[in-house]
Amino acid sequence: MQTVTIGSDTIPAVGVGTWQWGDNLFWTYGKDYGVPQVKAAFDNAVAAGLTFFDTAEIYGNGESERLLGEFSRRVNRPLFIATKYFPFPWRFGTAVIEKAIDNSLARLQVKRIDLYQIHWPLHLLIPEKTLLKTLAKAVKEGKIKYLGVSNYSASQMRTAHKILADLGVPLVSNQVNYSLLVRKIESNGVLDAAQELGIKIIAYSPLAQGLLTCKYKNTNPPKGARQLDGRFGPKGLDQLQPLFRLLQDIANQQGRTPAQVALNWVIRKGAIPIPGAKNGDQALQNAGALGWELTDVEMAQLDRATGSYL
Repeated sequence: MQTVTIGSDTIPAVGVGTWQWGDNLFWTYGKDYGVPQVKAAFDNAVAAGLTFFDTAEIYGNGESERLLGEFSRRVNRPLFIATKYFPFPWRFGTAVIEKAIDNSLARLQVKRIDLYQIHWPLHLLIPEKTLLKTLAKAVKEGKIKYLGVSNYSASQMRTAHKILADLGVPLVSNQVNYSLLVRKIESNGVLDAAQELGIKIIAYSPLAQGLLTCKYKNTNPPKGARQLDGRFGPKGLDQLQPLFRLLQDIANQQGRTPAQVALNWVIRKGAIPIPGAKNGDQALQNAGALGWELTDVEMAQLDRATGSYL
């Protein structure tokens, strides 16, 4: 099993994103998949060694955390569980933050959250310093092991890192949108700042919400809100055909799938991909991104093909 380090913990180099678990606003949970399917995703992921799970309090209005907590309670092996706090504009005061942490602990059925992340840098009624002080206090109380952020720019990440360092608590991660089709962190300073500060990049949507599986065609559009994304429409899919062909060619050479190639590219860039898995087959396919490596030539080919997304 390929591993990486967050804080002092060693975890798999691929995690499992659980936005799809319980969410029926963006995804189609409760329509064409449900509890049996996401339970199979959890079981297959754990069996394959993928023991890092990422969720959030807003996924399915807490349902993702609840499902993950219920599934985790039934396995006799350590898991690394990350969740996120969303700083809604109407949330203010330290008591609200503390209550949110306690609610996540209860839904996840754990005494300590391994990685607690600020979902977005939206600091309207709660100043960031107040938020970070409250989270640092929860670390010292043993409710949280590590602190991370999500969707933070390079400057925002540096500020959070400095505030927490002054409080004696490290900032260990920044979770951002990163894939072959979203490469901005390579050019906007986020990746460089993370490497300088020793902050791990966690890549959400590393398969671009399924685009990089190469399975969608004009005659086979995705279900749910993704139909509103122009990339999944006829024009968008036509523009992506050269990349899809390259992914398939490399997949054939490596004896892998296009999705596994796309995930391995993220791993080789030094980030931890957390692709979603809403059924057992998807979980196993994601695990297949580990145990092998794209060549330097293949990496260069993929970099050139997606240079316009920098």
